[in-house]
Amino acid sequence: CRPARRLFDDCAMLSSSCGYGLGPEDEDGLVRGLSVLSNLANQLYYPCEHVAWAADAGIVRVGSQKWWTLSTGLWAFSLLLGILRSLRVLFQLRRKLRQHEGAASPPSPKGVKAQVKAEVLSILTDLADLSNAIHWLPPGFLWAGRFPPWLVGLLGTVSSLIGIYQASRGGNSEA
Repeated sequence: CRPARRLFDDCAMLSSSCGYGLGPEDEDGLVRGLSVLSNLANQLYYPCEHVAWAADAGIVRVGSQKWWTLSTGLWAFSLLLGILRSLRVLFQLRRKLRQHEGAASPPSPKGVKAQVKAEVLSILTDLADLSNAIHWLPPGFLWAGRFPPWLVGLLGTVSSLIGIYQASRGGNSEA
């Protein structure tokens, strides 16, 4: 069901990637680079998953396992890039607060707190998903294939609940 539903996500992902482009000029170069690489990995993920699904469905005659592995690897890579991006943003926020200590117009503590909360929730979501992504890679890679079903479900549930929370707040972590 999941891969079939995502057959229609290519255009939305392409639109999102094109909208971001190389990122805003005022954004940190490392954050922009990590975001662009993540967009690229996500953009490549979808066609690989489509080929894997089509192979399993007998639509194309190729081995599906290598395509599933490639798509899962791209997913894991994108999640890792997202974690690194969020850590970089947190580091920048910390530095920004230090620079403005005792300044006449420090950054809004409420705004910074909301940004920190959003990045921490993003890291938690990406860590839960990355743990599952690695689990679904071929055995022999880190903990691939070693999670019991209840842990796979728990990690997916944690990720989903955080996503629902963020969506219910409209992306506003201040609420």
